[in-house]
Amino acid sequence: MTSRFRRRQQTREPAIWRDSSEGIGNIDRPQVSKRGQMFVSWRLFSGALILILVGVLAVFFLSDTFYVRGIAVGGLDTMTVNEVYELLNVNGLHIFWIDPADVRADLLKSSTVANATVTVGFPPNMVQIIIEERQPALVWEQGGVASWIDLQGRVMRQREDRNTLLRIQADPLIEGNIGAAVDALIVTSAIQLHDLLPEVAAFRYHPDKGLGYNDPGGWEVWLGVGLDMQQKILIYNAIVEDNAAQGLLPNEINLVNTHRPFVSVLSER
Repeated sequence: MTSRFRRRQQTREPAIWRDSSEGIGNIDRPQVSKRGQMFVSWRLFSGALILILVGVLAVFFLSDTFYVRGIAVGGLDTMTVNEVYELLNVNGLHIFWIDPADVRADLLKSSTVANATVTVGFPPNMVQIIIEERQPALVWEQGGVASWIDLQGRVMRQREDRNTLLRIQADPLIEGNIGAAVDALIVTSAIQLHDLLPEVAAFRYHPDKGLGYNDPGGWEVWLGVGLDMQQKILIYNAIVEDNAAQGLLPNEINLVNTHRPFVSVLSER
């Protein structure tokens, strides 16, 4: 038995000691190398991205293309593009510094502009504006100056002569400029009166007597202001007929107060 054990020991291969760190080193070296390559790639990518962003910003802020030198305007009736441009504070500004709300607020300061839509975009039309102009309801003449008045009584510069518009001549007693607005009730009353008397091309306005006109018969007519013009015209026609029946020639017929009409007689016919 002993001799068999010795033969078995003699037939076994000799054991060889291997360092465990050798295997570990063989495994880690490739991984360290790959990580190093990935790190270098990310640095290149980040650097390229920064250069691209710097280039884009340089184009945006150094190029004159993105600075406002003009505007695109639509919806104009009597205004011009240059006139609209002068209302704004955008000349030479970069598109990034333009607020559409501020542009719209500047436009609405004009008495001619009723509404405006502003859009800011990229070239070529960076600032696009759609204008809605106020429409005149009548022409107001005061102190030798003619102005347009809209339905709300807002005063505008007369931009052209429109013969179709009703004209109101302010009494010389009214001194100074017309101001920014007139009473909207005056405008409404004048339009209502003009519908009733389309043959009258121009009315007068007195600070105490309101609206009036010169009758072709040779006398003055004063009707005040208000929405009861139709009733006043009926009363006026009755007074005229009554004066004619009596052979009287009036100098003034005043219906500012319909409850107390006043008639100044010039002479008998």
